[in-house]
Amino acid sequence: MSGHANAKPMITDVFVKGAIQGWQIACSSTIPNVLMAFVIIKILQHSGLLALIGQAFGPVMGIFGLPGEAATVLLGGWMSMGGGVGVAVALFDQGAINGTHIAILAPSIYLMGSQVQYMGRCLGVIGIKGKDMLMIMTVPVITAILSLFVMRIIVLGS
Repeated sequence: MSGHANAKPMITDVFVKGAIQGWQIACSSTIPNVLMAFVIIKILQHSGLLALIGQAFGPVMGIFGLPGEAATVLLGGWMSMGGGVGVAVALFDQGAINGTHIAILAPSIYLMGSQVQYMGRCLGVIGIKGKDMLMIMTVPVITAILSLFVMRIIVLGS
């Protein structure tokens, strides 16, 4: 009986396999989502819709110490975490939001991140009932909103 059948893989093999998987995720998911977010923000900016969104959501987002345009980060994050990060970076690049705003927004991106994708990819496939789907989709949004309050207190209070 040879000891090769149960031999542990070498650490370098594990690292290379993980690097390949990470590269595949980056190329098939993260980069396209971030790129899409940059394009959408540019379209919104050049069409004048970003300014309208900022005005429309200004009062609500102001509660959290954020400009109205930050609502696009939340929407982007709800659809895709990479998209939410991409929107945040694009708005930061344009000067619409700053580092403090990103600090307030970041936890909410991850608390409710990618729900739209998960709803189709996971929850629909396993047969979640409609009433349960509503709760599953609502609870993360509520926790994300609560995180905006908490982060505003932490970041702006310090």
